Amino acid sequence: MVHLQSLTRTYHSGLGEVRALDGLTLDIAAGSFLAVTGPSGCGKSTLLNILAGLDRPTSGTVTVDDVALHDASERELTNYRRHTMGIVFQFFHLLPSMSVAENVELPLLLRGDSPKIAAARVADMLELVGLESRSRHFPHQLSGGEMQRTAIARALAGEPRLLLADEPTGNLDSRNADRVCETLLKIASQKIAVLVIVTHSEAVATLAPERIHILDGKIVAHHTNQSSAG
Repeated sequence: MVHLQSLTRTYHSGLGEVRALDGLTLDIAAGSFLAVTGPSGCGKSTLLNILAGLDRPTSGTVTVDDVALHDASERELTNYRRHTMGIVFQFFHLLPSMSVAENVELPLLLRGDSPKIAAARVADMLELVGLESRSRHFPHQLSGGEMQRTAIARALAGEPRLLLADEPTGNLDSRNADRVCETLLKIASQKIAVLVIVTHSEAVATLAPERIHILDGKIVAHHTNQSSAG
């Protein structure tokens, strides 16, 4: 479902050219749960941003579900972000003036879904992440884990083919991190989306059946976690 070929991304700064990705090639099959690890500055976030359609490669190709992101128009990228891809950020990015249900519903209304269809989808997603009883609460009334599970519900509401998670437990204590991991495992087991998690956490990485390690913009290890759920 995801095909990256000779992917390169360079940036220019006062120190010269920085090569965030360096000829990266990777295939991710439908139904996969992949963890991406590596030290800070290795290219993990750049890879995630390109998969999200938020950045473009300098060279190479990236295709997700038959959408060629490397040469897509802005309109095509917007459509891709609304219908094919969902993303969960480390710092939640919930709108403080909206309830849990309204935060989850907003992307659906923005893409043109009817309020009735959106409301039904929100209910399904809040049940999936175990937040049915918190639907009318506001972000400041939630724990960190509940905010992240709300963000997961929002990312899943549009039924994405590809779900991306950028350090989803990086801003949580161990108890809430475990609950978020349980939610992500449930998502992976139900194969709602291809799941790609960027993480520094060894505990999170070992949950994924498949794992790659990036160093200096290149994949230096790619293996299967035999003991993980998949």
